[in-house]
Amino acid sequence: MAVSQGFKTDLLGSIPSLRAFALSLAQNADKADDLVQETLVKAWDKHASFQPGTNLKAWLFTILRNEFYSQMRKRGREVQDSDGIMTAKLAVHPAQHGQLDLEDFRGALEQLPEDQREAIILIGASGFSYEEAAEICGCAVGTIKSRVSRARAKLQEILQITGEDEYGPDAISTQVMGKPAA
Repeated sequence: MAVSQGFKTDLLGSIPSLRAFALSLAQNADKADDLVQETLVKAWDKHASFQPGTNLKAWLFTILRNEFYSQMRKRGREVQDSDGIMTAKLAVHPAQHGQLDLEDFRGALEQLPEDQREAIILIGASGFSYEEAAEICGCAVGTIKSRVSRARAKLQEILQITGEDEYGPDAISTQVMGKPAA
């Protein structure tokens, strides 16, 4: 459907009023101009729904107001992150490396003698103190400490780990993630 010349003329004549209204809402000239432009595009696109003989200015102001509030709702869901701090917090290490490390660790854990495996799981994974682990296992605290120490040494040997920085994220991943290498 073709746009009538009267509609075009009235639309153009409404721009100064639309801009003033948009400026009062947006409190920023650039945002107000964007809001007016979006209003004009929507009005042009929906010109067939405008009823000739009704108040064009009121129709345009309604479109502008609705667009303004839609943008405000959208901005309410968005987070300003111009310095990248939020984005950096969302970044994670690649899961495949962690999964492979976990599989290797499980295999190494299975190779430990049962008493060492039990001790390291109670202390390292379950979070029990040496005293609590000794009570659970029915042995002396020194025995638990010895088992845990031997288990750690054996795990390092099996996994061929010579330092703390060899297990977990590699140096490149750590650098990309913006965290200092260990």
